[in-house]
Amino acid sequence: MGTQDTQESNQHAGAGTTGRRALLGAAVLGAAGGVLGLPGAARAAGARTGAGHGGGLKSLPVPTVIGHRGASGYRPEHTFGSYQLALDLGADIVEAGDLVPTRDGHLVCRHEPEIGGTTNVADHPEFAARRTTKVLDGVSTTGWFTEDFTLAELKTLRAVERIPANRPHNTLYNGRWEIPTFEEVLKWQDEQTRKRGKQVWIYPETKHPTYFRKLGLGLEERVAKLLHKHGKDRKNSPVILQSFEPTSIQRLNKLVDNPLVVLLSAADTRPWDFVETGDPRTVADLVTRAGLREIAGYAQGIGPTLDLVIPKDASGNLTRPTTLVKDAHAVGLVLHPYTMRNENPFLPANFRKGTDADGYGDSFGAFRTYFATGIDGVFTDNPDTGVLARADFVNG
Repeated sequence: MGTQDTQESNQHAGAGTTGRRALLGAAVLGAAGGVLGLPGAARAAGARTGAGHGGGLKSLPVPTVIGHRGASGYRPEHTFGSYQLALDLGADIVEAGDLVPTRDGHLVCRHEPEIGGTTNVADHPEFAARRTTKVLDGVSTTGWFTEDFTLAELKTLRAVERIPANRPHNTLYNGRWEIPTFEEVLKWQDEQTRKRGKQVWIYPETKHPTYFRKLGLGLEERVAKLLHKHGKDRKNSPVILQSFEPTSIQRLNKLVDNPLVVLLSAADTRPWDFVETGDPRTVADLVTRAGLREIAGYAQGIGPTLDLVIPKDASGNLTRPTTLVKDAHAVGLVLHPYTMRNENPFLPANFRKGTDADGYGDSFGAFRTYFATGIDGVFTDNPDTGVLARADFVNG
């Protein structure tokens, strides 16, 4: 998720070799939610919100822990290894996945259509000539792009860790998993629901929908077709759809009845569909009371960057919360901000410990501070940390 999210990850990917520290130990404890503290956390959150009653979004614990691209703090993102671990660590929802198309029209799960940084495509000499430069949402980008490959060709590739400087231990798993399709994810969701005896939720995102529509590879219709095929296009279906482009959510609102969420980047940015259509509004306009009322007319929630909930000062320290949570709740919108990560470079400055790029800071303190604003959930690369932090917050 997120152009800004990607920029932050790339900006902070520096050297460091301190290792995972204690929390990774929790990451490998038993499957199916066997991490220390998960059952109590789930019960506490459920008691607080009446989880399990009413179906749909109302059945989810609050604050909801959303596994960002799976458990991407511990495994290469958007792989079944990452998705599976997110469930094992207690995530309420798995962000599976960021949806981009192949040349022959299939939807696959990659953070971006450019796959040079998330697969081993550079090691495949047969695809060397596919490397090219394109303008993606106004940004010149060089690499290999999913829309230039058939699904069969993409299936010959394997996933690798996107930010190895911050997550050197994840490189152990480079080459282990292939690129999943969205249809495979939908089938996996059903299998996991049966196996675990409880409903598994997913939270896919349409990536660069205006860009792909211009290429004749419209995303929304393809998403809707697959959801309808698998009976998951209803109001209470366990599939939340999200996009940084409001018009993509508006289009989906006409095609499916799923819960819908508008993602919001930095306040001074403009959604790319606004740029293309000449809409002068920025994200700052969308988070006004009038902007939120408009969003509530076609969506059930927003996914703001955490900085829109609590801004940072020039030194990177948290300041005072904005009124966004209150204003969004006033018009009936839920808030699922992004993204909490354990490593120092991704935490607010006042929660960092040391300077190692892969060292953990006080992520529990950061979770507690964000939860206290009243957010309804949060995307995190470390679902186990989020679940334990929620238990602390709910029981505290």
